[in-house]
Amino acid sequence: MKIQWTGRASSDLVRLHDHLGPVAPEAAARVIRQLAHAPDRLIDYPRIGEKLEAYEPREVRRIIVGDYELRYEIASATIFILRLWHCREGRGFDSED
Repeated sequence: MKIQWTGRASSDLVRLHDHLGPVAPEAAARVIRQLAHAPDRLIDYPRIGEKLEAYEPREVRRIIVGDYELRYEIASATIFILRLWHCREGRGFDSED
């Protein structure tokens, strides 16, 4: 399996850094590093995350990384990182994922 970040997920990382950076630059860098490396464990355990039935027939799952939710899709031999956000953002089902 390999990991591939979508453009939206990459933009989410930038958005989160831009939001946190002015307030706490060191914390922002630490959080972004943690989020960027969180999918690495999915290579060995791709189905570790909770399956999101709303996306069927696609296999979309989510993991919680600290205070952040990361959604990903397993498709063939690739894990696509779809989106990520702070849990307080209150995002639910997003048909555009």
